[in-house]
Amino acid sequence: MIYLPIAEMPVNVLLVLLVSGAVGFVSGLVGVGGGFIMTPSLIFLGVPSPVAVATGASQIAATSFSGIMAQTRRKGVDWRMGLLLSTGGVLGSMVGVWLFERLLRLGQLDLLISFLYLFLLAGVGGMMLRESLAVMRGRQLKGVSVLKLPMRTIAHRLPLRLRFPRSGLYISVLPPLALGFGIGALAGIMGIGGGFVLIPAMIYLLRMPTNVVIGTSLFQVLVVSSLIVILQSAATQTVDLVLAALLMLGGVVGAQFGARVGAGLKNEHIRALLGLLLVAASLKFLADLVIPPAEQFVLVSGQ
Repeated sequence: MIYLPIAEMPVNVLLVLLVSGAVGFVSGLVGVGGGFIMTPSLIFLGVPSPVAVATGASQIAATSFSGIMAQTRRKGVDWRMGLLLSTGGVLGSMVGVWLFERLLRLGQLDLLISFLYLFLLAGVGGMMLRESLAVMRGRQLKGVSVLKLPMRTIAHRLPLRLRFPRSGLYISVLPPLALGFGIGALAGIMGIGGGFVLIPAMIYLLRMPTNVVIGTSLFQVLVVSSLIVILQSAATQTVDLVLAALLMLGGVVGAQFGARVGAGLKNEHIRALLGLLLVAASLKFLADLVIPPAEQFVLVSGQ
């Protein structure tokens, strides 16, 4: 056992390493950040929601930095687009952390986080599961194929257009700024990197080529997550460095094994497993919201 000073609770080191390793394994398996799995996992372990959200951002920043180094060597980063997304992300994360602090003072943070994760995990998990099952049955869902989508979207029609040579785009700066702002706000409140939302949006909305999507997403996630750790440390003091170190250690090791295993599996099978995991986690949040706790009152001795 080890005591977490900020969370004010003892935790089993092996259990935390096992959970963070499993989340890292899933991240390496599917190729996205594990913030949307890590934060709920910490909450299920009994870590207070504010600490889980703020500390999870530190693990996301570490894994994003590791990933972007590899993407840089492959020239898979559109730095101009990344800076634009990060600008919106910085503004959004500041708003998100401000809302986080206000809700924490009002005592409504746990409820909001539970509702957000309930709908987010159920929605994303359900779509992934539906698409994977459709592919395994030998049919293509309408709208899944990128080739069938129009090449020009609203990003190509709005004003304030800018060229992005690495991506071969000439689009308005407004959609990337808005997209970065939304991801940053969610990251500030929920402790997620947002890559699993950002990557599809970059492909379908901005029409970015897939060879630069992951690296550019990692750059935005790195900037936003690092800023959130700093803002949360200053505003709420809810970043537990001991827990963060354990999460980074387990996550890095697990990601290596996940990447190796994922190379031998079909994409639809991986997505189906992840979809089931997300739906199961959303059901756990739903159960916690509707089922009364065993102990509804806590007696505290007087001073």
